[in-house]
Amino acid sequence: MRTLLLDRDGVINQDSRDYIRSASHWRALPGALEAMARAHRAGFRIIVISNQSGLARGLFGVRDLNAIHCRLSEELAHFGGRIEAFFFCPHGPQDDCDCRKPRAGLLLALRERLGLDLTRTPFIGDRLSDAQAALAVGARPILVRSGIEPLKPDAVAASGVQEVYDDLAAAIAALV
Repeated sequence: MRTLLLDRDGVINQDSRDYIRSASHWRALPGALEAMARAHRAGFRIIVISNQSGLARGLFGVRDLNAIHCRLSEELAHFGGRIEAFFFCPHGPQDDCDCRKPRAGLLLALRERLGLDLTRTPFIGDRLSDAQAALAVGARPILVRSGIEPLKPDAVAASGVQEVYDDLAAAIAALV
């Protein structure tokens, strides 16, 4: 079975500079859930990989994060999709941890726990930090322009990322 790695905020759901703090604030981006279900039906197992510094900042707790992930999973199930696992970094940028993207710690933990070969595994994100983490483990970085931070074409070109799409639906259409 092929694996598809997805960042969450700005890829699957609307992002917010104030953080997604509860399930009631979580909103899927247009077409994202349908695209994820299409990937699932095409034989991809889906794993979400995200930085969640709002935990370190005390803006929400693990229960809130789990509720957000439950809502995402439940809404995706309505379209026939499924997420196999959620991996997240609970640290803030100042914590200098190995699991916060652009570092590869989350991906290395994923590889170890699930026994995955990440080589050429697609990792779709909305920030260069997602692409840098993917490149660090030999995964296939794909960027989408649906995040709140605009992607700068010169920075994307310098990163070596070859694939950039408007949103998750377009990226998955190219994969499937």
